[in-house]
Amino acid sequence: MKTKAFIFFFLLISVLAAKSQSAFQVVIKGKGQPILMFPGFGCTGAVWDDAVAELSKTHQCHVFTFAGFGNVTPIEGPWLLKIKDGVIAYVKERKLKKPILLGHSLGGTLSLWLATIEPDMFSKIIAVDALPSSAALMIPNYKGDPIPYDNPQSNMILKMDSASFAAMNARTVLYMCKNTEKQKTLIDWMNKADRKTYVYGYIDMLNLDLREAIAKIKIPVVILGAANPDRTTVEKTYKTQYEKLPSVVIHYAENSSHFLMYDQPDWFIEKLLNNIK
Repeated sequence: MKTKAFIFFFLLISVLAAKSQSAFQVVIKGKGQPILMFPGFGCTGAVWDDAVAELSKTHQCHVFTFAGFGNVTPIEGPWLLKIKDGVIAYVKERKLKKPILLGHSLGGTLSLWLATIEPDMFSKIIAVDALPSSAALMIPNYKGDPIPYDNPQSNMILKMDSASFAAMNARTVLYMCKNTEKQKTLIDWMNKADRKTYVYGYIDMLNLDLREAIAKIKIPVVILGAANPDRTTVEKTYKTQYEKLPSVVIHYAENSSHFLMYDQPDWFIEKLLNNIK
């Protein structure tokens, strides 16, 4: 009898522990129509601080930080799938009415994914420098073939010592953000990331190809894109990737790299306020 009681207790504790592992942490500020604010890969919800200061005056901002980043406990994979399912459950459990989706980079791609699966749940997407298929940007003639978790590049990053990992992140950030004051913050976020999340979560992002699926999106989609490094090339990329969503509206920020909110903060806030009403 004692053995059965112990097994039952053990199973109960295991279930409770599993439920306590959330795919994200959310901070809520303001009142009004909800906005779900998703950061880019490796970043925390603090990337939206300036936007929240303005938007929370008229809207209820739900600011996400994903598992494995910032101070949020990592989860077992599939990382991105659990985040997607978790967001849908979050909206339903809190009975949020037609929230706006605002996402940067990975967060923007996640927003597109959500709108293809739940076309009537959301009211609008504002995606910041985000594409339906990140892999198609990086891999020539990409046809949607899945990238395995176990590959030489991923294994190399998993085995990197802290100094090498930090040096890699520093090089990446220099390319992605022109604002030298904000570069250190971004590097610190990436260095702090759970290494498995950093590696396998990135593969999840690369394996998400929505170029065909975006045709299912019913709601307005606005893109705030960075014109760097070359506007002609950038415009061609967006036109190709969003071919199945011809209604998309795209605004380009001149002299800006990937982190528009840091490189062109005034332009960025103005575009948000003009498109979130």
